Amino acid sequence: MNKKNLILYVHGWNSHAKARKAELLKNELQNHNSFEATAISLKNHPREAVKQLIEFIESKQDDYIVHLIGSSLGGFFGIYFAEKYDLLCVNINPAIPPIDMSEYLGENQNYSTGEKFVIDQDQLDWLGLMNKKIKNLKKHKNFMTLVQSGDEVLDYKLAIEYFSGSQIDITFGGDHSFEDFESHIQKIQNFLNMH
Repeated sequence: MNKKNLILYVHGWNSHAKARKAELLKNELQNHNSFEATAISLKNHPREAVKQLIEFIESKQDDYIVHLIGSSLGGFFGIYFAEKYDLLCVNINPAIPPIDMSEYLGENQNYSTGEKFVIDQDQLDWLGLMNKKIKNLKKHKNFMTLVQSGDEVLDYKLAIEYFSGSQIDITFGGDHSFEDFESHIQKIQNFLNMH
């Protein structure tokens, strides 16, 4: 039995499964012969989000070839899981290690869902351990990274340096939300088909 390709879109901090890029991807691939796309709304606490991703990926691997697309903090998680499970991963304006979320210590509110939650020092320490595990990429060929130089949140040059040796696509201009994402979907499919 040939397994179908499943692309899991991993959203960023304070986002959700119906984020613009997730919906564009799902709509573009809804009638595709060999690719399906899905997204899940991650818990606001990083440790819980990682647990969700582990459960989701492991539950799908028997029936699908799982690929990841990670945006912002979802890119950080994408790096971790691509290295852990030897998956292909496309990152979009990704957060790269070492990430520092100490500014979020205390009460927060997810601007997409309105849910309030607390980030404590234990969560930050746990992210610090993740940082160490993916400080340096081991499987460069598994990554394609899309960055826009106008990203107002993350420095695209750091992503270029981190992903050196991987496939990198730079768009000059744009912003953190990654303008014109839909025009890159075919490029993403090509990358996933090459492996």
